[in-house]
Amino acid sequence: MSCSAQKNEATAVKDSSGNLIGIANKESFLAEPFNAWFTPNYDAYETDKQAIEKLKPLLKEVSIKAFMGTWCEDSQDQTPVLYKILDETDFNYDNLELITVNRSKSTPDNLQEGFNIERVPTFIVYKNDKEIGRFVEFPRESVEADLLKIVSGQPYKHSYE
Repeated sequence: MSCSAQKNEATAVKDSSGNLIGIANKESFLAEPFNAWFTPNYDAYETDKQAIEKLKPLLKEVSIKAFMGTWCEDSQDQTPVLYKILDETDFNYDNLELITVNRSKSTPDNLQEGFNIERVPTFIVYKNDKEIGRFVEFPRESVEADLLKIVSGQPYKHSYE
């Protein structure tokens, strides 16, 4: 296993309700029962190839901290889309931390603390360790168009601003 795989090792475990809680990665969602929604949503999503090309160089300069709930329909819709976009832009997964939360939007070790997570999914984009924008629950246009606005410095307000 390479060093990069080590860094993004999933520590998420199923809680009593069967939801993943903790740090997850793409492989976490390829296992049952999560693959029942992850794989079809990933496969069915058609990315905007023009947006993908514009995102490629810009995503190299950012890191993303994502929060989602395996129990949440919006998370089940948007998380596979995020992974498909990141896969198509050759994103360095060392720069993604994905945290799965319970219905209270928390984890036993408080990984959500200080991030003001009110709805999931929330994808927070950082450049030079400073938050430059966040995607909350569902896209204004599309996930890739919304991310492009955030990483290119265009004005962007998430769905609840």
